[in-house]
Amino acid sequence: MKTSSNKSIALLALLTAGLGLASFGTGCASTATRESTGEYVDDSSITVKVKAAFVKDPLVKAINVNVETYKGVVQLSGFVNTAVEKEQAGAIAANVKGVTSVKNNIVVK
Repeated sequence: MKTSSNKSIALLALLTAGLGLASFGTGCASTATRESTGEYVDDSSITVKVKAAFVKDPLVKAINVNVETYKGVVQLSGFVNTAVEKEQAGAIAANVKGVTSVKNNIVVK
């Protein structure tokens, strides 16, 4: 009878450990509204690259343009002086590696 009890305890421990690992694995996966850690790091890298490209460009005033990235989609916002500056910002962002699309919500003053 003791052997049967030990087997039950061992089975329960295995099931508990399995459920714990399964929930850990799904915790790292992305969902429609949340990014995985890897996606977050990639998006942060894209944001930094876009901002750096703005700083290098003589036309775009980087201080006036906000950049946010989610799953490779870059959203630009803020205020610029000319339509040319707005278009240039969108073109710069679109040419950064890893960018899948650009939503240019910059407003011309």
